[in-house]
Amino acid sequence: MGKRQHQKDKMYITCAEYTHFYGGKRSEIPKSNFRRLPFDHCSLSLQPFEYPMCTPEGIVFDLLSIVPWIKKFGTNPISGEKLEAKSLIKLNFAKNNDGKYHCPVLYTVFTNNSHIVTNKLTGNVFSHEDPTNLDKFNVSDFFHVKNNLKVLDPDEEKAKLDPGYHLNSTNMETRETLAELYKDYKGDALLASTMKEPQAKKTDKLNAAHYSTGRVSASFTSTAMTPATEHTADAISDDTVRYSYVKKKGYVRLHTNKGDINLELYCDKVPKAGENFTKLCKKGYYDGTVFHRSIRNFMIQGGDPTGTGLGGESFWGKPFKDEFRPNLSHTGRGVLSMANSGPNTNKSQFFITFRSCPYLDRKHTVFGRVVGGFEALTAMENIEADPKTDKPKSEIKLLSATVFVDPYEEADAQIAAERQKELEKQEEDRAQTSLSQRKTKADQAPKTFKAGIGKYINPVTSTTTKRPAVEDSGPSTSGAKKAKGKTGFGDFSSW
Repeated sequence: MGKRQHQKDKMYITCAEYTHFYGGKRSEIPKSNFRRLPFDHCSLSLQPFEYPMCTPEGIVFDLLSIVPWIKKFGTNPISGEKLEAKSLIKLNFAKNNDGKYHCPVLYTVFTNNSHIVTNKLTGNVFSHEDPTNLDKFNVSDFFHVKNNLKVLDPDEEKAKLDPGYHLNSTNMETRETLAELYKDYKGDALLASTMKEPQAKKTDKLNAAHYSTGRVSASFTSTAMTPATEHTADAISDDTVRYSYVKKKGYVRLHTNKGDINLELYCDKVPKAGENFTKLCKKGYYDGTVFHRSIRNFMIQGGDPTGTGLGGESFWGKPFKDEFRPNLSHTGRGVLSMANSGPNTNKSQFFITFRSCPYLDRKHTVFGRVVGGFEALTAMENIEADPKTDKPKSEIKLLSATVFVDPYEEADAQIAAERQKELEKQEEDRAQTSLSQRKTKADQAPKTFKAGIGKYINPVTSTTTKRPAVEDSGPSTSGAKKAKGKTGFGDFSSW
């Protein structure tokens, strides 16, 4: 056996091999691989066309695809030559009763083997004979296919910024690994320095919760959180605070072309739906709208400015959640309820029942009832409607709405008054505290009686507490023997 026989058996792939043979090598399109483009497809998008246009060479494009291409590249995507939009010819295809393209003269249906021609002046399309030039239908030879040229969608370009865009298929393990990686990466110091801290909502006596924000425990267990050492009370949402002060019902009058209808709103039980309807009425949102749906012995529906049943927005601009109450049911005539397209999709549309509909409970939010104007409601029910669309044949119009009682304004005023009272109380307590602190400091300060050394000594007190001098009455008795005191333990006379 010769030496160096395995010299070229390398355990790695070189750059040249990777580029020209393996991963980096694009597979060439063989010339024999012919793919036929259907005649009713755009040569650029390779999809069925809607607004067919063609070049003087007879290459068909869709108007919505070729115009952006010409604006960006200015070339023919098939041949790569220069192309202008004014040179395009609009095609007028004729269709038979089955919706298929056919020749308007011979009435023969076009197929992929039909020779199709067009009049350059009118754009009308006719049948000629069997095709002889198949190059214009060969997708493999298209210039934009071979060079991979396309007009990118702005949304697609934005999506490419995401690193996961280029991952075509991933299994569950890969997705979990990437999710863990993204989670760990958020804790990076550089990223943490650029993250904006959420602004803490100010709390007071009204909206302070009995639980904390949890930032202390979160910062202790997560490296992505900024360390926090002080517990702060969480803030209750404004709606929760406001709705706790709503104790009354609302009253609204609807002025229609069939009469007035008085409504009582259950604002104390379903505050969200009640506020939405009240605010929209005060805003004039319902003025001039029509009741677009009416079914006898069932209900009448309105509240859509478009009059189609597909429009309408809530007062907040987005759908709000359902509010189901066990004591509110679609029982009786004149029940006011929210119309929706599914769970938690309430907007502006509402309906009034003509009879009991208990099967609508827990599907639609009941938020009021009719308390006056049943004659107008009966007049609306008597108007005939189209059996296919349920649209009244004669217009039932809501001219305007008048709000008599708005409990939400009263609740807002009460909350504002309580907060103002609380602020005044805090200011008063702060003033009393500062005054008491000043008095305490003044009392604790030592009193001066004179200048110089001993200025804090009271001369009156010092003279009254001075000890008198002892007179000399003879020799000192300090040397005399002191009498020894008796101790109880050494005396046994009582025994």
